[in-house]
Amino acid sequence: MSREDPDVIDSVEKAFRLLQAFSAERPAMTVSEAAAATGFTRATARRILLTLERLGFAEVDDRRFRLTAGVLRLGYGYLAALPFWEHAQPHMRALADELRESCSMATLDGSEIVYVARVPASRSMSITLNVGSRLPAYPTSMGRVLLAALPPADLESYLDSVELRKLTPNTITDPAELRAELARVAERGYAVVDGEREEGVRSAAAPVRGAGGRALAALNVSVNAARVSLDELNDRFVPRLLDTAAAITRDIEGLH
Repeated sequence: MSREDPDVIDSVEKAFRLLQAFSAERPAMTVSEAAAATGFTRATARRILLTLERLGFAEVDDRRFRLTAGVLRLGYGYLAALPFWEHAQPHMRALADELRESCSMATLDGSEIVYVARVPASRSMSITLNVGSRLPAYPTSMGRVLLAALPPADLESYLDSVELRKLTPNTITDPAELRAELARVAERGYAVVDGEREEGVRSAAAPVRGAGGRALAALNVSVNAARVSLDELNDRFVPRLLDTAAAITRDIEGLH
């Protein structure tokens, strides 16, 4: 048991911390590399890796461990439990086909958004995002929709703890300016971001709501700035985005 919290099992916490150490930058690790990445001793990292291998969540080749497809069972359990995941896909496909742009859905996880559904554009985009991709919340349209829906105390906690890095010349990094922008998002019911996370990419997002009007997720459309002007994004794309978010919300309400 955890020495700090008797209700927390240390070994389980460490296992999940090690699982999260694997990434695109670290797809495979030796025991020593896993220990360095987590701060664990080599003995602890070795036991966890061997346990993951025994359970089918990892495999080892030439002393390097990598995750297996078995870990997807953990993520699929979350997706399958979402009330909107399956019902949103047809609406997202219709919107992506109509606008010929990518359509995504994300939820908030701490200071990041996590993509839970995505329909790519019929034409290529400069960015590649998939289900499970994570992005900082503050410079993204979906992140701002979800941040704007937080209770005031939770939003203040986020603003106090987040590092607002300037990812492009357009990125808002002043907390007061971001707070004012989130207030505007909450008032109008959608967010538009113009090249704040990546130059040349514009996006608009709207909330998908559940019981009591709570924002369960955010739905967005991303466009190439060279192809779609800011005026067109606001005048043509945003109304269709709002209609689609409302349709998904109605489907969710119909589940209860």
